[in-house]
Amino acid sequence: MASSRAPTCTPAAAADGGIEENAMAILDPSGIKDSRDLHEDRAAFLEAVRSACLAANNPSAPSWRMYDGVFQVLQNSSSLELAVASFHLLMELGKRYPRTYLTDSGGHQSLVLAKESWLPFLIGNGSVSNEIGGNARSSDHLFDPSRFSFLIEAMVGPTNATDDDKNEIKAIENMILFQYLVNTLETDFVPRHIAYKESLDWVIFRESLLNMLLGSRKLVFKSFVKNCMLLLNQYHPEAKDAVEGVPSEEAAKSASDLDSSLSYLSLESERTLVSLRKLFVMVMELDLIKKEADTLGLTSRADGVRNPIMEIILDELTYNISYLSSFLLAFVEGKWKLEIILQYFSKYCGKGPVRTRRSGNSQEDLKLESVLSFFLTATSAKAIVKKMGTEVGQLLLAHAYQVCLSVQNDTSDSTATTNKIGASLKEISCNFIYAFQNLRKVEPNIQISPFEKEALFTAATLTRD
Repeated sequence: MASSRAPTCTPAAAADGGIEENAMAILDPSGIKDSRDLHEDRAAFLEAVRSACLAANNPSAPSWRMYDGVFQVLQNSSSLELAVASFHLLMELGKRYPRTYLTDSGGHQSLVLAKESWLPFLIGNGSVSNEIGGNARSSDHLFDPSRFSFLIEAMVGPTNATDDDKNEIKAIENMILFQYLVNTLETDFVPRHIAYKESLDWVIFRESLLNMLLGSRKLVFKSFVKNCMLLLNQYHPEAKDAVEGVPSEEAAKSASDLDSSLSYLSLESERTLVSLRKLFVMVMELDLIKKEADTLGLTSRADGVRNPIMEIILDELTYNISYLSSFLLAFVEGKWKLEIILQYFSKYCGKGPVRTRRSGNSQEDLKLESVLSFFLTATSAKAIVKKMGTEVGQLLLAHAYQVCLSVQNDTSDSTATTNKIGASLKEISCNFIYAFQNLRKVEPNIQISPFEKEALFTAATLTRD
């Protein structure tokens, strides 16, 4: 009986290399007919890795096979409990044994990269180092750029109550897997960003996981961005901005007991939304840094050519206006949200000079104060909304005003955003009200959404002071 079968690996096995020797046997389901046996073996394997690498008095870094085994459990668990347990373990191992980190060196921070560390990605030259003894490591479960893109494509399309439990569990596993992959990109990106600010060395980002992933010919970047936008719109309705944590193992066990409840699916949708936002922001930051390096003459043909993500987003929002409202509601990062809005307006507020490969972009100098000036008379407002539509104009202005309010409440990294606003909050509030008054003159019967009404009420309150 399954209940009496001894687990293949126990925590004590870590001391004599038992985890290494038995990892592949645990992960290979051949010859094990009872799924409970497989579940117990994998749970024991995860506990053994945790004990050896995190809970022991003298913990040791996980080997390539141990890391790889945990990742395979995450992908092929067929159990929410195992999926979340392996996710938690990978996250904790990543914090304890980072691959990319900073150290103090002579008064400045130096980037350190553990190049031999395990990675869930297979990018760059595509090579996977050999095991000691000459046995090649299996890499078919790792994520190359095309597989990462396929994962996002597979996530597009909601899972609902009509789906069977197996499909529902797979949908949640995909979400958790996506969260982990984005976290891996983020933990590589953040220390590089800090190091780059000090050195302005483009090579730091040229060799980043994100840059190599997105620059691969195996990934069709435009389709990738479109699918990410679809996911952002898809997960937005039920999402709460405050969800930043990782799924707890206790919650996974509870969800398992409830046959993969839809409430847990909703919870993972919220966390996936947070990861999507992080991915968007990282790519936008990468594009900005690459443009800066290009302007300084630090890039070369070897860096390749890829359309900036902002251009693709703007094209999608321009030609698929139905995406605009949900995208702006879901994308809450003020700095980049305002940038999207300003560049959207720049399409209809006159043309700047022709941009060359190493010239600045005059459109980036457009400020919210300047945009509002186009709406200070009914005549000028009519000229703008004739091109973009009154409803779109109202919506963009309301979201831009929301960013202004958020900057007042958040002093972290708000200097660049304040510069993009270009005026005091009171001045912006007054001009925001004038803009809506003139839009009403242009189209008297235009409907104002609750979101826009709330923004107008706040602006009116602030102008009375």
